Amino acid sequence: MSPSPLESSPLFPRVAVIGAGAMGRGIAQIAAQAGSRVTLHDTNPDAVTAAMQSIGEQWDKQVGKGRLTADAASAGKACLRGATQLGELADCDLVIEAVVENLQVKQQLFIELEAIVKPQTVLATNTSSLSVTAIGSALQHPQRLAGYHFFNPVPVMKVVEVIPGLKTDPPVCKQLTVYARQMGHQPVQAQDTPGFIVNHAGRAYGTEALRIASEGVADYATIDRILRDQVGFKLGPFELMDLTGLDVSHPVMESIYRQYYEEARYRPSVITAQRLAGGLLGRKTSEGFYRYVEGQPELPPEPPVPPVAELPPVWVSPRAARRAELYQLLKDLDAKIETGQTPSTAALTLVAPLGHDVTTIAVVERLDPARTVGIDLLLEDAVTRRRVLATNPATRPDMRNAAHALFARDGKAVSVIRDSGGFVTQRVVAGIVNVAADICQQRICTPADLEMAVTLGLAYPLGPLALGDRCGPTNVLEVLFNLQTVYGDPRYRPSPWLRRRGAIGLSLLHEEE
Repeated sequence: MSPSPLESSPLFPRVAVIGAGAMGRGIAQIAAQAGSRVTLHDTNPDAVTAAMQSIGEQWDKQVGKGRLTADAASAGKACLRGATQLGELADCDLVIEAVVENLQVKQQLFIELEAIVKPQTVLATNTSSLSVTAIGSALQHPQRLAGYHFFNPVPVMKVVEVIPGLKTDPPVCKQLTVYARQMGHQPVQAQDTPGFIVNHAGRAYGTEALRIASEGVADYATIDRILRDQVGFKLGPFELMDLTGLDVSHPVMESIYRQYYEEARYRPSVITAQRLAGGLLGRKTSEGFYRYVEGQPELPPEPPVPPVAELPPVWVSPRAARRAELYQLLKDLDAKIETGQTPSTAALTLVAPLGHDVTTIAVVERLDPARTVGIDLLLEDAVTRRRVLATNPATRPDMRNAAHALFARDGKAVSVIRDSGGFVTQRVVAGIVNVAADICQQRICTPADLEMAVTLGLAYPLGPLALGDRCGPTNVLEVLFNLQTVYGDPRYRPSPWLRRRGAIGLSLLHEEE
């Protein structure tokens, strides 16, 4: 049950929230529940009225569900008032701005506030993409301004990023950290860098999936299914972009890419630029990467398992990842296994590369590409709900069908994709881990705060560093090195943080003294 207002004294007794949109409403709600007397300001009186009504209805719903007492809801409503004039915020101890993401608008607002509020009043911006230092540069006293980045919906998303600008006094961030906990949120501290923690760490999930789709490796639905079923993401990247809306997600991709001076790891995709221009924004327009009918996506059916009268014998490359596990899996599937140094002319040849494509492995190992199929074994087969196979341009249809039928024998879902360095999972996971490692390398935040922020802010099944440990830092490093070889793209260059830890087998969660 949510804490009742006034059960304890909040660090900031009088709080103002500027902006009556969804973000401002959510911040006002949790601040009032923490016991602060909250003034919700917006230049539009109707927006303030509607916001206060909405907050009250949220509390009433929580009472109906037994998550809040009636007395707590009444006390929360008593803590909340509306205001349409900035002058009404003069006595506030903390002002949280949640207006449009425009540098000039935010700067002008804080300039006006400086002339109104008390000298000791803390000023906080909820910016998600602008520099806190840049916002504060227009102020006479930038030392009292900090970033205070909440996520929508605020009452549900329990993480808040606390960001000092270059001139922010350290006690300001300490106060905001304490107050975040009083509001029932988990604070994490980030340096004032593009995307802070969460929006920065989330770059690889969407951009690498778009890169995979742009190469024709698999369609959107298949990529989504693979990342849900192999890794455990709640939503695939294209489902997520449809939910967020390309009018939100694509500009963020471009903003972070530009702010990092066209860093290859954050390169956006022409796919989202074109779909944004065409108005295919996602659920809000009933069409995005999927078409939506009454709010539900129309999904293409899973390709059926091909009928195969007789399966050929199987030969496994001696360089296959998780070779012993693959042999055991083939035995469990009752496959006929060849154990000679080279495959017979009838054998289905299996390779399990890390980072390389099937074509490269077939050439390097002098295998017949017509009979060669790859399987992704970055993760243990036992912990996944889907197997992913990849053909090369020369793979015969009968060998493709045989591999599909064999690996579907026990009822587990199977996706067969076109050749790609790193399949799907390896590319996306390695990208996520690599970006996270570089966040640590840049000292943007601590590894612990990174893991907390990503699991709470992005709902990943594991924090990115823990995901790297689960796959094995050495394996992730091998994937990246090989992807760089296959594609010649600097986006895959390993972060020094990852390279050093992978080289010596050290956990990515290990913090240096």
